[in-house]
Amino acid sequence: MRMKLSQFVWVLAVVLGSGITGGAVRAAASPLPQDRSHSDDYSNNSRYQQGVREGKDDLAHNRDHYKKRHFKKDEDQKAYEMGYQAGHAGDQGDRHDH
Repeated sequence: MRMKLSQFVWVLAVVLGSGITGGAVRAAASPLPQDRSHSDDYSNNSRYQQGVREGKDDLAHNRDHYKKRHFKKDEDQKAYEMGYQAGHAGDQGDRHDH
């Protein structure tokens, strides 16, 4: 009986530890909504605008990421890529391929 009780205690400890760890990971992984909207607002960023222009140009010329840009700052790279994706998506809802 003693062996089964110690096994139960270990299983209980593992389950509780997993629940606590899992909750902490989820809380750390999800930023607050106001933080995310503030950090992802690149509309006034020059690298974002450059990405939008180049994305639209590649869309107009049927190219896929014609120029590969690399910036020293990670934030500039992220802004450019987000702008490029927005520009390359363009107004696809308005395009008609007849």
